[in-house]
Amino acid sequence: MRVSVETMSGLERRVTVGVPADRVDSAVLKRLKEAASNVRLPGFRPGKVPMRVMQQRFGPGVRQEVLGEVISQSFQEAVMSENLRPAGQPSIEARKMGAGQDVEYTATFEIFPSIEVKEITDLVIEKPTATVTDADVDNIIEVFRKQQGELVVAERAAEEGDTVVIDFEGFRDDEPFEGGKGEDTSLELGSGRMIPGFEDGLVGAAANDNRVLNLTFPEDYQSEDLAGAAVEFKVLVKEVKTLELAPIDSALFSQYGLADGTEEEFRVEVRENMERELRNAVEASVKTQVMDAIAVAHESIELPTSLITQETQAMRQQMFQQFGGGVPQDMDLTSILPDEMFSEQAERGVIRHLSSSVK
Repeated sequence: MRVSVETMSGLERRVTVGVPADRVDSAVLKRLKEAASNVRLPGFRPGKVPMRVMQQRFGPGVRQEVLGEVISQSFQEAVMSENLRPAGQPSIEARKMGAGQDVEYTATFEIFPSIEVKEITDLVIEKPTATVTDADVDNIIEVFRKQQGELVVAERAAEEGDTVVIDFEGFRDDEPFEGGKGEDTSLELGSGRMIPGFEDGLVGAAANDNRVLNLTFPEDYQSEDLAGAAVEFKVLVKEVKTLELAPIDSALFSQYGLADGTEEEFRVEVRENMERELRNAVEASVKTQVMDAIAVAHESIELPTSLITQETQAMRQQMFQQFGGGVPQDMDLTSILPDEMFSEQAERGVIRHLSSSVK
């Protein structure tokens, strides 16, 4: 096998690999012979299909499979023989792939940089201190009760925190605008789902009340057509619902891991879980401070763009999932969350990963 390495720029390398024709051709022939024993073709007895026929019918497809495997294997052999450490997947370009001739291709990729670990002096690490109090336990149990609670119809005017079921339609210059209409929409007052003023305008409304809300879209609203626009919303409140907290009982306990037990035992388990999470948070804070200091000390390192791209994509998906759930396969997140939002953090993340891998 022939291997030559060319330095393109910085961390980019282009490797040209030549694989003897026999390595591919012999693998193709071996695979066709193995398949021949099981192939059934009209006019031939099972296991008696001539190799000439096997070559005609299946040769091209088998060769493509073998070529893919040989390129993958030979690339790994090439980078090992040249002591290269690829960062990310290579870009493969075929040069010679014909039957009966040596296979030749180029692989272009970035390599990991060489890192000289620098001494960090005068580093001060702040270790957070905190304790779990009875009030903390009360608060988290309150959260559990809300999570397992039930919305029930309230025979009164809506208050902050209530959920209203509404029909609404928005108008700009007395004309309906796209996306400004909804029917049987459940809206928690105070959730911030709607533009400023919308939810506040429904506090005090009762079932069957009509409200007219004169509002202005924020200047930085995602739709350029509506950014900064003065609009009017006509709203019909159909129902007012309030959250009825789940009772503190065995049903609640079982939802959070305590199959059997008393309220006192549940509180003990909740406290232990919170204390464990607190310890983990303190350890994570200390580790982050150390790794950030390492990143600052090694900011001059040239970084593979492929790793920065991977880190950026991971951060973008994580942010989207926090706010919007799963990511549809056909959605281009870069138009919503551009690379520039994550560039500095992504570079820091790559530096931390590279520095932590140095022994």
